[in-house]
Amino acid sequence: MMKLLALLLFFYTLLGGTEVKIASYNVENLFDMNDDGNEYEQYVPNTSWGWNEEMYRIKLRNTAQVIRDIGADVIGLQEIESETALKALKTELKRQGLYYPYHAFARAKNTTVATAILSRYPIKSALSHSVSSHRAYRDILEVKLDLEGKSLRVFVNHWKSKSGPESMRILSAKALKKRLAALDKNEPFVLLGDFNSDYEEYRTFVRSRKHNDTGGITGINHILGTIDSNNNPITYQSLKTCGNCLYNLWYEVDGSERWSHEFRGNNEALDNMIISPSLADGKGIEYVRGSFKRFEKPYLFYKGKPYRWQQSRKKPRHHMGEGYSDHLPITAVFKL
Repeated sequence: MMKLLALLLFFYTLLGGTEVKIASYNVENLFDMNDDGNEYEQYVPNTSWGWNEEMYRIKLRNTAQVIRDIGADVIGLQEIESETALKALKTELKRQGLYYPYHAFARAKNTTVATAILSRYPIKSALSHSVSSHRAYRDILEVKLDLEGKSLRVFVNHWKSKSGPESMRILSAKALKKRLAALDKNEPFVLLGDFNSDYEEYRTFVRSRKHNDTGGITGINHILGTIDSNNNPITYQSLKTCGNCLYNLWYEVDGSERWSHEFRGNNEALDNMIISPSLADGKGIEYVRGSFKRFEKPYLFYKGKPYRWQQSRKKPRHHMGEGYSDHLPITAVFKL
């Protein structure tokens, strides 16, 4: 039976054209060795925290290992300090056997970390969209990819963490929505990244006085349009007819697996991948149903939680040179 399914999948791929894997990964603070004045305290080079050349190289190797094992054609990254760190990651990836010829990087002035993208496919254009002049807001990176003659826009996001209220994430959502409204209605695009928002944020945050300063309105659901006017989630089927709405791919997996981050014992789906109607209309580039998933190799877990980059809890606090990230990567496949 398995051989028959593999054979059917092979012929399906031949008939359906090229498949492109797209991923998103918050790498948890990949800093370089330059002291720019914007670093978190623990990443200022060569202090008692021990962020030194050795730690930097271990972090690069560990991050590259994950990205190599994902094997995506295009991957959006969050928490990259600089283009210097991004290029060093590309070099380490090449050393490990995975080469990305193209990259783009977006860093707002005075922010500590930024968004980036690595691609095996040519990048036709790259734009950095400002959300606010305040350093709490990271720019949104937009790239237009050339996928064998077909264009696909990818937007890499890293919205304000939940140390701030929902109104701060709504600013990012509105900046993104404004840009999307300027695109041709049939243009395919993928929104991905660390939105610091659950795929059903409108259900999970309303009882939190700290977060709900917007009367129940959320950036990811209400502003981007991943729910309808009756607060029902947009489905793959309704995406085809709803017009100005978007589909969150978390609905493609079982409910128990809808998480990519753990905080104080709670599993959260802060990392999201959201698609436009044109990726489900049977024309051009199409999302492959059922392909969305978390990337979950055993080495990425420790005691059932993401095996994050380790820092000692005892004083003197320092980097331990172990671990990966506090987020799990997410991936999806698209067919040309």
